[in-house]
Amino acid sequence: MFSYKTAFQGKNLLPPVFTGSTLKLFALVLMLIDHIGAVILEHGVILSYNRQSSYALSYSASLLVSQIDQILRGIGRLAFPIFCFVLVEGFFHTSNRIRYAFRLFLFALLSEVPFDLAFNSSLLEFSYQNVMFTLLFGLLTIWGMEKAHFIHPFLSILPAAAGIFTGWLFQADYDWRGIILIIVLYVFYQYPVEKTIAGCLCLLWEPLACLAFIPLNMYNRQKGQGMKYLFYLFYPVHLLILFCIRYAIFRI
Repeated sequence: MFSYKTAFQGKNLLPPVFTGSTLKLFALVLMLIDHIGAVILEHGVILSYNRQSSYALSYSASLLVSQIDQILRGIGRLAFPIFCFVLVEGFFHTSNRIRYAFRLFLFALLSEVPFDLAFNSSLLEFSYQNVMFTLLFGLLTIWGMEKAHFIHPFLSILPAAAGIFTGWLFQADYDWRGIILIIVLYVFYQYPVEKTIAGCLCLLWEPLACLAFIPLNMYNRQKGQGMKYLFYLFYPVHLLILFCIRYAIFRI
């Protein structure tokens, strides 16, 4: 493995002002904005109007909410690339990858019911899984790529293909496209320019997400304040709270 400090000396594209914990907080706020739009506005206000339920708002109010929703969802597009970036950083710096993978798996399971309630109004729904599974599959994919690379560089293609296929088959949030982004961030880990270009190419289907590379290129490679479990807990808890708010207002 390369020396982390040596490999990155003098390679910042933008002023290095954000710690890892700052990036995580950005991602959490962006994700919350995104999910307010998705859970409250789309699956609450707009769905209630489409069903013409007794809790529906007027046409003009629902139209305004729809426009606000587009803004919130656009802002929220920046969250996923930041989480992928933080995942790859964690992969290189964690003291125990097995424990890291287990945490993702555990909270993926714990998050599934809040995720299904928020996005499907059901306790369990198996056609679409939460983003923790995507991050878990991405972690296992790049771990497999690293192991294969030690045997022969070309063998890295096999775990990469397996990870992409798993993302497509399992249909977790961002599916196979999320796995590709994680692979790109891993492969170009030492090359900020190439990582930014390749990452944006991966996000052409969601171009606003490319703006995430602005704060990512301002990362100062410092961990910042310890907040290991904040994302793990915040994810299921905020989904459950948003579902409860929606249900209290719209009974959906």
